[in-house]
Amino acid sequence: MPLPTPPPDFRWTEEPWGPMLRCRALDAVVQHGFTSRQLQLRPGERAGDAWASAAASVGCAVPRIGRVRQVHGAVVRVVRAGELDQPIPDADAAVTCDPGTAVAVVAADCVPILLADPVTGAVAAAHAGWRGTAAGLAGLTVATLTREWGVAPASLIAAIGPSIGACCYEVGEELLRAFEEAGHSSIDRAEWFSRDAAGRLRLDLWRANADQLVHAGLLPPNIHVASLCTQTHRDVFESFRAEGAQAGRMAAIVVAPPRR
Repeated sequence: MPLPTPPPDFRWTEEPWGPMLRCRALDAVVQHGFTSRQLQLRPGERAGDAWASAAASVGCAVPRIGRVRQVHGAVVRVVRAGELDQPIPDADAAVTCDPGTAVAVVAADCVPILLADPVTGAVAAAHAGWRGTAAGLAGLTVATLTREWGVAPASLIAAIGPSIGACCYEVGEELLRAFEEAGHSSIDRAEWFSRDAAGRLRLDLWRANADQLVHAGLLPPNIHVASLCTQTHRDVFESFRAEGAQAGRMAAIVVAPPRR
């Protein structure tokens, strides 16, 4: 199966279950990865097996993964190793600084974002659909890292994984109004929304989330975008827009490193 070519700052690795996308800048700091549809991460009996495979690919055990029940909102969960046996909370981002503990989100068109701080070892995983993007989830995740562990945003490394691109993400006028009502400036909206030759409105979630990370204090060279559209590359990625309820999910997972 031919794999889509990512930008130079990303690379594919071949895992026992299939291809996994990794960010080279994060490679130097943490174990992490974005899974592909070959993992078959779907609800039901096999979900545990799929999570075990994903965890093994990043050197982590399944009981050490902090997850969230994603609700397309802007709540950030702080994951502590001693609380992993508690019920999974409603949230769309998870952060931790406990060595060996992973955080993960799932997506199938929405934007998965991984963050890591080389200084404190804090990491984060966020799931930003249009609602989470409008609510500024990326910036809220950075703010949580700063509040909990004193992370300096300028030291953070970010990887924005495969998700639906502006090439395929046609949206209604109500989304433009929603971003305006959420307080995003006309300058930002002009960068994030565009119209094609037929006048149809499109939303660039990659640009929107990258810009929000910059607004939160990250340095632009530290923000890496995979630029791979899930709907375009349906043989490799899951796409809810393309497959509806039949679509599976892909995981974005990152592990807090050992303390230095």
